[in-house]
Amino acid sequence: MNTELIQRMQSSFDALVQTLPNGEGIEFWFARDLQEPLGYARWENFITAIQRAIESCQTTGSDPGNHFRGVTKMVPIGSGADRPVEDFMLTRYACYLIAQNGDPRKEPIAFAQSYFAVQTRKQELIEERMKLLGRLEARDKLKASEKALSDNIFERGVDDTGFGRIRSKGDAALFGGNTTQAMKEKFGITQTRPLADFLPTLTIAAKNLATEMTNHNVQQADIKGEPEITREHVQNNTSVREMLGQRGIKPEALPPEEDIKKLERRVKSEEKKLEQKSGRLPEHKITS
Repeated sequence: MNTELIQRMQSSFDALVQTLPNGEGIEFWFARDLQEPLGYARWENFITAIQRAIESCQTTGSDPGNHFRGVTKMVPIGSGADRPVEDFMLTRYACYLIAQNGDPRKEPIAFAQSYFAVQTRKQELIEERMKLLGRLEARDKLKASEKALSDNIFERGVDDTGFGRIRSKGDAALFGGNTTQAMKEKFGITQTRPLADFLPTLTIAAKNLATEMTNHNVQQADIKGEPEITREHVQNNTSVREMLGQRGIKPEALPPEEDIKKLERRVKSEEKKLEQKSGRLPEHKITS
């Protein structure tokens, strides 16, 4: 997502914020105002996302009543007449949970996950958090693709130890001859930690692409046995390396980044602080 688009989205969300008239400065948003900016065409679909967010709020041990307030608004329907419609007042934390329960492939949802998590409206902090979440998402995708490949090749005569050898040889092809262990030593990573937890987003995505290609081809061509699957995985990593090389990128030359585990703990900590700092809506009873 480019900076210009982030600026436009930020201006759109900023324009919708409201403040409780009680002198406490508690920010809130009306759900119907957020429906379209978050990419929902139908209110019925958005209600489903709100209900999932309420359930998520309960799961974390927070009181949904502090963050979701069911209200009724009168809207014009023509000829000077009005009709009541269902709406919700949402704290920043409620908006964050709704974004968390949305589809992160949608650009508005991906933006909102960071916009509502950051207490300040400084664009650089929003962008920084979006990059952080992008790295976490890339790592999760790699975990999923590696598990799928491991399950797939297990049925084709390769056990966990064999999968480790295949993955290491794939790494050697991607990192210009540097094995998994060699890259760990280069970056100062302990033996027990996965290399991918310290790689930049681009390299994680490269490993994921090669793994997805291997998984696809193993299934399509019905490749069996460790030697043949190893050859396939090495070829795919080599292809990905060549593609990166055409753009002047050498994966082994990219510096490591902060431990993914530390980032995950930081995100969880920020979520707890967000719930506390969002404030509480007036006493109410959630309507459905």
